[in-house]
Amino acid sequence: MLSVGELSQLPPDRGVEVAFAGRSNAGKSSAINAICARRKLAFVSRTPGRTQVMNFFDLGSGRCLVDLPGYGYAKVPSALQARWEALLGAYLRTRRALRGLILVMDARHPLTALDRRMLDWFAVTGRPVHVLMTKADKLSRQAARRQRIETEEALAQLYPACSLQLFSSATSVGVEQAREALSRLLAITDEPSEPAIAPRESGTATKSVESRPKGGRAASRQKKTPGQRG
Repeated sequence: MLSVGELSQLPPDRGVEVAFAGRSNAGKSSAINAICARRKLAFVSRTPGRTQVMNFFDLGSGRCLVDLPGYGYAKVPSALQARWEALLGAYLRTRRALRGLILVMDARHPLTALDRRMLDWFAVTGRPVHVLMTKADKLSRQAARRQRIETEEALAQLYPACSLQLFSSATSVGVEQAREALSRLLAITDEPSEPAIAPRESGTATKSVESRPKGGRAASRQKKTPGQRG
């Protein structure tokens, strides 16, 4: 594992990378451990927001899983928050090895304002996003299904390039499906035809189009990196 807290520490920009992002306390670390079938691959803490650096996990054959700092929960100094935003912004906008994003959301509270901001911001890169609605075991089967359908409908209108599923690391619901989604992203071997596009100024309207792995352009309403808090 390689932990990165500065741009200068990033590994060489080659191979294939898939990043995991999500609100603190959404179960991102538990999801990574379940998908990779390794209990202690990503550190799981009782205190949300403990992932404070970018962690690169070598999967072999030039492939890496990247665990990004969680956002929206833990209280951190403003200087540290600004440093995280600069690091993640540069990584997500310009990293040629990055093939896609797996966005973790709590199934009980999907598509929060910060989740939408992350989707808006990442959409301009033209790279695919797979959404994990975690902690599905906390809902009844009917409620979980209703949340999935409503979230799917919202994503279809706002972010048509996204795929989505229910997930629970506690009961293993959706683990195999998530592994297949991760495998598909890791199998994208073609680099983007050009570097990812930097966000436009807020308020600039763009039309939503389907993402393409080779660097296609996608929609974005509010091009703003979510505030990193943990």
